Amino acid sequence: MDVAGVDGCKGSWLLVRADATDRLRVTDISIIPTFRELVDATADCAAVAIDIPIGLAAHEPRAADGEARKAIGPRRNSVFPAPMRAVLAARTYEDACAFSLEAYGKKLSQQAFAILPKIREADEAMTPALQERIREVHPEVCFWALNDYRALDYAKLKADGAAERADILKPAYADAISSVNPPRGAKRDDLYDACVAAWTAGRVAYGAEQTLPAGPPLDERGLRMEIVY
Repeated sequence: MDVAGVDGCKGSWLLVRADATDRLRVTDISIIPTFRELVDATADCAAVAIDIPIGLAAHEPRAADGEARKAIGPRRNSVFPAPMRAVLAARTYEDACAFSLEAYGKKLSQQAFAILPKIREADEAMTPALQERIREVHPEVCFWALNDYRALDYAKLKADGAAERADILKPAYADAISSVNPPRGAKRDDLYDACVAAWTAGRVAYGAEQTLPAGPPLDERGLRMEIVY
């Protein structure tokens, strides 16, 4: 049974496909230029887990983001609030902050603005029906769950953080992920994030996933505002 984990990388998407019949076995690692191409490339996958906000609130922060921050403790700063839906119309940071202030009284973070084109791209393609197969994850929440619900000690961009994440992935994969080189256009932390997302996709495929919050609300387009793990 094929599943996929996806992480955004510079100008594109990093896709890790894996066979989830037993321990995960990587079947393909590739760079996909657009979200719509990603949807087509994973059409035969039982589940896809992607690190991008799906389901956007109108006037208040998503419960999913707040609960994720609480869950991962020391790594909480890696979870930043998803933008309000109105912010998708912005093309400059100044406009994004203005729209965000109008929607719920706070400016948009620089981190959220940096991935706004990808959030917009995903939102344009997503539907409630597609969300049954393509689910939002946050890699640090996935690593927390894979690590027996224990917070990680190191940030992912540090050498100790990369080693920590490689060790956590070992029991989940038949492949030696630490020996796999990311494709051109992606970094090693992108690869590890996509691999742990694929592990979560396996949980989704077998109906073993959990969500933050436990009963996700719907946004105005009928998309669940959730983070899956």
